[in-house]
Amino acid sequence: MGRVTIRYGAAPLLVLLALTGCTSEEPATVQVADVRRAPVTEVVEAPATIGARASATLRSPAQGTIAKLHVRDGDRVRKGQIVARIRSPQAEDQLRQARQASETARPARFSAPAVSLPSLDTRAFDRKVARHFARAREEAGKVEDKRTRRQLLNAIDLARTQHQAQTRALASITTQLNRSVSGLMTGVTSGLTSSMASLQAASRSQARAAVKVAERTVKSLTVKAPFAGVVTLGRVSGGGGVPGGVGSLLGQLPGGGGGQQLPSLPAGGSAQSTPVAAGVPVSPGDAIVTVTDVSELTLDADVDETDVLLVREGVQAEVELDAVPGATYEATVTGIGVTPMEGTTGGVSYPVRLRLGAGAFDDGSEAPTPKPGMSAVARLTVRESPSAVSAPASAIVSSGRESVVWAVRNGVAERRVVKLGAQGDAVVEVLSGLSVGERIVVRGADSVRQGQSLP
Repeated sequence: MGRVTIRYGAAPLLVLLALTGCTSEEPATVQVADVRRAPVTEVVEAPATIGARASATLRSPAQGTIAKLHVRDGDRVRKGQIVARIRSPQAEDQLRQARQASETARPARFSAPAVSLPSLDTRAFDRKVARHFARAREEAGKVEDKRTRRQLLNAIDLARTQHQAQTRALASITTQLNRSVSGLMTGVTSGLTSSMASLQAASRSQARAAVKVAERTVKSLTVKAPFAGVVTLGRVSGGGGVPGGVGSLLGQLPGGGGGQQLPSLPAGGSAQSTPVAAGVPVSPGDAIVTVTDVSELTLDADVDETDVLLVREGVQAEVELDAVPGATYEATVTGIGVTPMEGTTGGVSYPVRLRLGAGAFDDGSEAPTPKPGMSAVARLTVRESPSAVSAPASAIVSSGRESVVWAVRNGVAERRVVKLGAQGDAVVEVLSGLSVGERIVVRGADSVRQGQSLP
């Protein structure tokens, strides 16, 4: 349905047009009339669709079979009412596996091997060296020359002192090296222990999450209405689901459970689908029922960009439905969208939400309640002026961005720039530029020129 803007004026339009002063000397295509006060209403027309307050499609959470169906098409249900039960041995088996995996995910201790460098035992070597030093001193003592003997003994004592210092240094190096190795292994052990603890905690957390997913799946095998509404039974694909164990549960967790992919869910119906009924197999994602809350009907209108800035919350509208000829429904604007939509003709429009009220036929009898999805036309009253200084739309001449009328002053045409308010289909409101009682050209205005003689 294309977008159309229609503006309506007040009927006694030409309250105005007590057409006065038309003479045979006046061009046949030009008529004048007095400016009068009259009601002016501006209406924007837009295509619309009836909607429901809320709608939810309840789907099978797992592969299985419909054990029992508690509702029929068109039944009204309460919030929380059971609408169907699904039997799924696969989901119950997954729950058992998940619980077993969670129980076996116990924390394990990690201990690194102790590493210690052996200390060097130099006692035998030291005794042997001591004997050599003693023999050297003995031989040096046999030297007769005192000066030479003293020098030899001093050299031997110095060598023995250096040897002892080297032995102590070696022992110190070994001790320090053992301390360094011990510290390094302590740090490595601590890091490994922390890493292992983190991995084990993540594994336990994932196992617990898998249990929760499995429990939620089993619980949702009992399908309940999320809110009160009317039931529509779905159609299922026939139960050709992809089996899986704990791995498939892990695949539903954040991160994908190690890269496993959850099979894509069917949309819940195809050319080969089967009506929902007890005993029918179902696959994950198959639509079981749709619950629609029709306690409050809405209207989604598609308002052209040239008119949407005139629409405000609380604006009243009249609605006509293709399905109910001769009936008019009341509606009130409750919200204006900001996301543009491109129409089939290339224009841009914006969504406007309305609350739909009661309807009545022309004879005053009550109109039936519409159903969601029905097409309609909404006529939104965007501006009203009950006692406006008015002029017929035919009197307005557009000149660039200006709106112009031809006033008759002393029998001569005078160009007047006017500011318009509400714009009806036949009558417009003049906010400035004209006064009640003035005479203006109401027909043939586009052919009038400045200074032209007019009655």
